[in-house]
Amino acid sequence: MARKILLVDDEAGFTQLLKMNLEKSGDFEVTIENDSTKAIATARSFQPDVVLLDVVMPGMDGGDVQARFQSDSILNRVPVIMLTALVDSAELSAGAVAQSGSSIVLPKPVDLSLLLRVIDEATGAA
Repeated sequence: MARKILLVDDEAGFTQLLKMNLEKSGDFEVTIENDSTKAIATARSFQPDVVLLDVVMPGMDGGDVQARFQSDSILNRVPVIMLTALVDSAELSAGAVAQSGSSIVLPKPVDLSLLLRVIDEATGAA
């Protein structure tokens, strides 16, 4: 059974490309939400196993969205992986991920093999 990923990012081109790459494996079903203010409603209807969440977005930024996830009784157990261009892989040691509170933070552009490993760890598939 495919794991369900909710991808929340305001960059439509990025989300389409990442969705295509994730679904190519056959292991994932990906739903995109490009409007951060609709992320909670989309997550409630889709019921993802993991959320990939951009940090910098108009409307509500990733921190605001994550706070709403954490205060929601249905969504607060869904792992959140933050994606950001605010740090780059050179700022993290090779292959490392940063922890920010209860979230994992990965740099953009996203290294697909690293992202897949982190998704596996976050969903208990590793």
